[in-house]
Amino acid sequence: LHTALDIEYCDLDIKSNTSSHHTDLCGRERLIVRRGQPFNIILHLKPGSKEFKPGDTSFTLIVETGPLPRAESDTKVSFGLRDPTVDSEWSASASHGPSGNTVNVSIDSSPNAPIGVYYLTLDQDGQKTSLGQFTLLFNAWCSRDAVYMRNESKRQEYVLAQCGQIYRGTHKRIKGKPWNFGQFEPGILDICLKLMDENPKFVSNADEDCSARRNPIYVTRVLSAMINSNDDRGVLVGNWGEITDGVHPGKWIGSGDILHQWAESGSVRYGQCWVFAALACTVSRALGIPCRVVTNFGSAHDTDANLMIENLYDENGEPMSHGDSIWNFHVWVDSWMSRPDLGSEFDGWQTSDPTPQETSEGVFCCGPSSLKAIKEGELTKKYDAPFIFAEVNADVVDLVRLSNGEFVKFSGSTKSVGRFISTKAVGSDKRHDITHQYKYPEGSKEERQVYEKAQHHNKVQQRGEEPGLRLKIKLANNMIVGSDFEVHAVLTNNCLEAKICTFLFFAKAGGYNGRKGESCGYTSDKVEVPSGEERHLSLKLEYDRYGSVISPDRLIQLSAITIDKQIIHYHKVEKTIVLDEPEIEVKLVGEATVNQLVTAELSMLNPLPEPVQDCSFTVEGVGLTDGKPITARIGTVGPLQDAKASVEFSPTSAGSNVLLVNFDSDKLKNINSFINVVVKE
Repeated sequence: LHTALDIEYCDLDIKSNTSSHHTDLCGRERLIVRRGQPFNIILHLKPGSKEFKPGDTSFTLIVETGPLPRAESDTKVSFGLRDPTVDSEWSASASHGPSGNTVNVSIDSSPNAPIGVYYLTLDQDGQKTSLGQFTLLFNAWCSRDAVYMRNESKRQEYVLAQCGQIYRGTHKRIKGKPWNFGQFEPGILDICLKLMDENPKFVSNADEDCSARRNPIYVTRVLSAMINSNDDRGVLVGNWGEITDGVHPGKWIGSGDILHQWAESGSVRYGQCWVFAALACTVSRALGIPCRVVTNFGSAHDTDANLMIENLYDENGEPMSHGDSIWNFHVWVDSWMSRPDLGSEFDGWQTSDPTPQETSEGVFCCGPSSLKAIKEGELTKKYDAPFIFAEVNADVVDLVRLSNGEFVKFSGSTKSVGRFISTKAVGSDKRHDITHQYKYPEGSKEERQVYEKAQHHNKVQQRGEEPGLRLKIKLANNMIVGSDFEVHAVLTNNCLEAKICTFLFFAKAGGYNGRKGESCGYTSDKVEVPSGEERHLSLKLEYDRYGSVISPDRLIQLSAITIDKQIIHYHKVEKTIVLDEPEIEVKLVGEATVNQLVTAELSMLNPLPEPVQDCSFTVEGVGLTDGKPITARIGTVGPLQDAKASVEFSPTSAGSNVLLVNFDSDKLKNINSFINVVVKE
């Protein structure tokens, strides 16, 4: 006869468990462990009760997760001491505690168990004692887990780092925007689990959904649908148009604020691609899936899935509207996991994209798609490989529609899409170029073979650019927002005979998503260019004209086109300018010490020839501002005056932290800075 243990209470030993499971950053309020790795609990017996003797005291442990725990779904598992049953990978062992009336129990979870909140029960011949609850996460430190990562510094970066850089701009001027992922801030993990419970698959079949949470491929796909609010009660509403309500996407500097707002009151307004990606990174890291934010410069949005981006023009060089577009940059995430569904050669980084662009299986989500499959042009490998392949690899063709309805190709590029694919380097704020992980070098034999494999030829009559004519755009040196400056288009004629053509040069305000906005400058001329000479066309860009039409991305797209109607030759060259922004100066007054107020002094010159209104500075930092942004509003700042504010905060944790700063106003947005802050005990 086995003697039953008379248990007074159970100590989940949170401090030492969270430290060995790399979850101590989540705080000490409850037990959070990673799967496939043992954790210890201590049973305290009632005074005077029989002490535990290995061998003659036996019991069963039961773990349950989800609303309908079932053994068939692996959401309920019973296991005894050291006799792992055939169908379960959970096991436990018990030993004497240091004092006679404690028992140490070591529980080893399955590396393939569904993640989530578990209830732990002790069963002694039908007499059940609740021992408490714990949260189980994916485990990049466990070699049997699908998200296992070998390298410790990579695990530190892709699972544990709470701060990062998101790259934006153009491929010529890449700028990092600091971001607060804050995946271990109080309350965030609960919100990430709530996000899983709000997904339509859980709502329609909770048992199947909870069981599928063992699989990071499934979880990643659900997240890519739930980060955007299309189709479901997802986190963020996308907006690339005029923004009159909600928060402008450029104002966010961290994920925590958005997730808390969603948990309290539903979908949050507004996001654009870098915000969607940053949220996906926060949630993935919170659940234990290694994740990085990736920016692709010159990102194709191929609406008709022919892997070509066609720009259509009429005979006068006017663009004709069409679904395809090229974004200056587009941001998504890569998550690290094995792909038993595709074969081990497709393990490793998997791209998924939470920005709502096209539907996949009827839902706005995208991925996960293996980077290896994209690089090799294996477009039948799920999920959504053709769309992602086109984003980094599409060829671009410029076509003119002649009056007889024929299309003539007049220029094109196999190189302008998918450049400088960037992510933050491991362990530093440097930019790491990962283009080679997505594709073979442009123009190389392998790259063309992959493209041919991926694409069936388009039948377009070729009348290429005339080799003798060269067209280029020259920019000014200082192009700070608010100033007036001149840009030049230069046409060089290397042909043997003179050329007569119409020369058009225009500037349009643009969005980073490739959408052309309103005109902010236009000039044209009919020129005769003798052999061996060049002609300049200059265009003055004045703040009076561009100031009211540029987007908060501060982009101006320049296009120069020459048309020689006699022999139907068209040339086009385009350049995107990102206007320089003013710098924010950040100074800390005094030393930063835990739980003591410290002041940050902020200042920035308004470079515009007019006042800016509704000015504010916002600061935020893990361990510095207690997980919340602090905003100082300063009203109106006159032309060429300094915007100044000081913000007080009291740091909550010692060590090296990052304070992020954002400036916002009616006419200048999206201006960021950061400083490193070392906090003393």
